[in-house]
Amino acid sequence: MSLDIFLVFAILGLALFLFFSGLVRMDVVALLVLGTLAVTGLVTPAEALAGFSNPAVITVWAMFILSAALYQTGVARIIGRHVLRLAGHSETGLVVTIMLTSGFLSAFMNNIGVAALMLPVVMDIARSTQTAPSRLLMPLAYGCLLGGLTTLIGTPPNLLISYALEEAGYTGFKLFDYSPVGVGATIAGITFVALIGRHFLPRRDNIQDSRKESLKALEASYALGERTFLVKVRKGSGLSGRTLAECRLRAALGLNVLWIKRAGGGTIMDPGPDTLLREEDKLFVQGRREALQAISEWKVLLPGQGGLDTRKLMTHRLNFYEARLTEDSGLIHQEISQAQIQKHLKINVLAIRKADKVIRSPFLNAEIGPEDLLLLQGPPEILSSLEQQGQIQEKREVEGKELEEVFRLHEELFIMEITEDSELFNKASEQTQLGGAFGLIVLGIIRSDDEIHLPKPGESFLPGDHLLVQGNIENLELLRGLMDVEPLSEDSPGAQTLESDDVQMAEAVLSPRSLMAGKTLQEINFRKKYGLTVLAIWREGRAYRTNLHNYTLRFGEALLVYGKREKIDLLSSESDLILLTESTQPVFRTHKALTSALIMGGLLVPVLLGIIPLAISALIGVAFMVLTGCLKMEEAYRAIEWRAVFLIAGLLPLGAAMQQTGAAALIAGGVVNLLGDFGPWGIIVGLYLLTSLATLAIPPPALVVIMSPIALQAAETYHISPHSLMMAIAMAAAASFLSPVSHPANLLVMGPGGYRFSDYLKMGLPLALIVMVTVLILLPIFWPIGG
Repeated sequence: MSLDIFLVFAILGLALFLFFSGLVRMDVVALLVLGTLAVTGLVTPAEALAGFSNPAVITVWAMFILSAALYQTGVARIIGRHVLRLAGHSETGLVVTIMLTSGFLSAFMNNIGVAALMLPVVMDIARSTQTAPSRLLMPLAYGCLLGGLTTLIGTPPNLLISYALEEAGYTGFKLFDYSPVGVGATIAGITFVALIGRHFLPRRDNIQDSRKESLKALEASYALGERTFLVKVRKGSGLSGRTLAECRLRAALGLNVLWIKRAGGGTIMDPGPDTLLREEDKLFVQGRREALQAISEWKVLLPGQGGLDTRKLMTHRLNFYEARLTEDSGLIHQEISQAQIQKHLKINVLAIRKADKVIRSPFLNAEIGPEDLLLLQGPPEILSSLEQQGQIQEKREVEGKELEEVFRLHEELFIMEITEDSELFNKASEQTQLGGAFGLIVLGIIRSDDEIHLPKPGESFLPGDHLLVQGNIENLELLRGLMDVEPLSEDSPGAQTLESDDVQMAEAVLSPRSLMAGKTLQEINFRKKYGLTVLAIWREGRAYRTNLHNYTLRFGEALLVYGKREKIDLLSSESDLILLTESTQPVFRTHKALTSALIMGGLLVPVLLGIIPLAISALIGVAFMVLTGCLKMEEAYRAIEWRAVFLIAGLLPLGAAMQQTGAAALIAGGVVNLLGDFGPWGIIVGLYLLTSLATLAIPPPALVVIMSPIALQAAETYHISPHSLMMAIAMAAAASFLSPVSHPANLLVMGPGGYRFSDYLKMGLPLALIVMVTVLILLPIFWPIGG
């Protein structure tokens, strides 16, 4: 084995490891592969960058834009809505019609776009026919994938395989060359799902046609009753006369206030952050009752109360230090909150000293400069470790006089006394965000021996403990007001009280190219941005309903939102979210539907006649879509799935390196040696199964880039028709049924359908086998195996 081959295998192995582990984003992995190949000299710089000008890459992003034009002009929606009206009410008829419609559209549009477009339509059909969405949504996703098998432009793997053939000196596939095998596989797949596969699907609670029944279904699906209850603002409470934002019910206790019933009559639905609370108000809230019950047991002692002198306590074995952050800490010049700094450094951060002022706790968006000093408190060994790691520098201990005169720390200290029910206190500490909301920091624990103990991470509090706490004394009245909120024993009113003529609930999912993925609701500032409350998130087969602001959103999750109808209607115009009801969909440019359809048909004609290459024709089509007003240029840029573009362009040089160094020939030789005894069919079946299983972790476009040189070399070595073997690889990669992460269309329906990972295997595995058998039967008929 030569050094070049060894390097190619090392790069390939590391890339596959990163794909499977998910430690690094896949598009970033592809760029790292591209750069490494160029630096090691395995490909020239021109060859490394050639992927971005490759006709396959250009065609892929052009098809994203053309699909978006068909979406924005409502072509696919018009076709889908009219065809689905013919489906009737039987589940079998619905499954067949949904899969045929989505399959037909996916033959000419990006299949992720088709799934996103059809999702609200299918949800409305589920409501009107009283069918569980879980019985229809996975067939929708699989119909999109099956339809992609039928044409050259149906899915990126088909395009990449065709261009790989051309680069190897063979004739590429034409527009409908995939159709004989792909249509057969699609019919077999739809037949299996309609007759057998649908019985493997779970039954999530039906979504009924009437709004009353729909509310009951939402309440049951998201188990809202388990986390909703009534509370009362007591007479004389410190919360009276303050706004909801000032009271920090959501920030501190994780309680969403859904409506307020005034003592004098009247109800405020979906109250905003500026709504004032009054004495005797009844609040219908969502959250954990235990957290509210727990903090009612807290006892707060101000400085001087209880015989404890906070001035003496703050210099008693508490270890205060001042230090600067280093550039390596990653926090310099960042707007950051106190909680974020403490989470990063894993130590208490009490204040920031700038040249002319001291910023004391709590600080929310303080920008830290290279000359700023942080007041830190914690065990000396942690401070030393931070210094050794290069996180802090110029560390020095701060004495009591400086703590008083410069930082005035004694003005912010008070004692919290643990009652006999310490378990309840610990539960409250875990289930609330009081520390972050009020800037409370536990500096030490005073126990019966009058010694101060530094709290260890995860340490539980004991009965009789006194906690020395730093916080803004002015917030204590609010804190006591929260402690005084009275949970009522009345039965929860139920979800039916959440809606009125002006207020409603709705379900939404993150769109395929949503910028929200990977961010928390707090980071998005969801409530302020959209004016809506997220009541629950459906994730991996279960609903989450509390402390949602800290949940990192994932693609494919369903969000249950609540708020004013006009705000929900505005949400339908957001490209980051897809509302799961057709009645609140964005307005399409239907007057341009015929124009976009003619442009799409017109660009395919010269391709079929062999006059213009597909990449050039697609680019011309993009230009005409924009010129005729079917699509705005900003929408065109937004439509491109840049991750897929960078993934493909970054990995194409790897395929070239595998060919040029002989790595592909070496792998192909191993495949022939292993499977050659079974003849050509052994090699075809073996590579098909390997490709199909690899879709569990590797995106189909990246997979065909890796598999193409191996398949071409194996075909040459064993004298198999390269077209037969390459079509088998394309079909295996595009038929990504085995898991929700195998394809974005699968992930898109996971939340709305309430699916678990195992649900995809139950139906996806037999479906993949049915498609494989069908492909292997039809392949030699239309594409003879002999070279």
